[in-house]
Amino acid sequence: MQNVEAIGSHGTPAPVTPDARTPVSNRARGTLLIVLASVAFGSSGPLAKPAMTAGLSPEHVAAARIGIAAVLMLVVLAVVRPALLRVRKAQMPLLLGYGLLGVAGVQLCYFAAVARIPVGVAMLLEFTSPVLVALWVRFVRRTVLPAMMWMGTVLALAGLAMVAQFWQGFTLDALGLLFGIGAALCSAAYFLLGEHGARAHDPLGLVTWGLVVGAVAVCVIAPPWTMPAEILTLEADLGPWHPPVWTLLVAVAVLSTAIAYLLGTNALRHLPSNVASVLALLEPIVAITLAWALLGQSLTVAQIVGALVLLAGATLVQRAASAQPTPADPQP
Repeated sequence: MQNVEAIGSHGTPAPVTPDARTPVSNRARGTLLIVLASVAFGSSGPLAKPAMTAGLSPEHVAAARIGIAAVLMLVVLAVVRPALLRVRKAQMPLLLGYGLLGVAGVQLCYFAAVARIPVGVAMLLEFTSPVLVALWVRFVRRTVLPAMMWMGTVLALAGLAMVAQFWQGFTLDALGLLFGIGAALCSAAYFLLGEHGARAHDPLGLVTWGLVVGAVAVCVIAPPWTMPAEILTLEADLGPWHPPVWTLLVAVAVLSTAIAYLLGTNALRHLPSNVASVLALLEPIVAITLAWALLGQSLTVAQIVGALVLLAGATLVQRAASAQPTPADPQP
């Protein structure tokens, strides 16, 4: 979901119109979708890093990925489901929350955090969102979660800490830590709002308009006309390839944003948010693996062990979830 450097009836048609053909929950399908979404989200760092090395700021990369993805999804929606282009007033809170928090908020808070604290620390803070989701489900929804699910969540976070290697170059910066916590809160909101919205409404419309809202918000921070156009045609270093920078931005927008959000939101039609958020911890594993393969960045023994620990924790969560009934259209 995030741009993680490896160094969330009848009547007037609307974009999130309730789907009368609400799918039967299928945990296996949901698991496959969230794994594919994590792979897509995890590709963002290795694809975007060469563009930033060429001279683009992280904020401009975020604005480009979300803006291009929003335009692409609007075109797709206009062709395949034009009725979903209409918006009803009652649907605006969900769209605004999903777009501002689940799309723009995660990106902006993460980039603000990495500007002040090490990337590993920022990554660890952002991906504490499964704990926040689990606490929300337990104490706000008053759903009792099995002990194995809590154990798996803690184990997965311990593995993430090893993958992120947060202890390297750690310096305390209060504002940076606050931005990291903000990224975690926004990421948790992505799962909770996405779970509610995807099960009650059409995910295609929800993702499209969420990206549009997110693009507007991010472009306020980094207006497109301030992007140095001369950098877009420069050659970037991506392993043995040297594609122009603009192609990397398109790839991040299509694969790591539009497709990733569609896969992740559709997964939330089949998995509870607390389960999906833990399985999404596969994203940093994908990020560091691709960075090793494409950018020549090294993998330490601690990171490899951490990846195995993380996978073990995610497996525990998935096994615990398989014994639990899937809630129908949960409220965020």
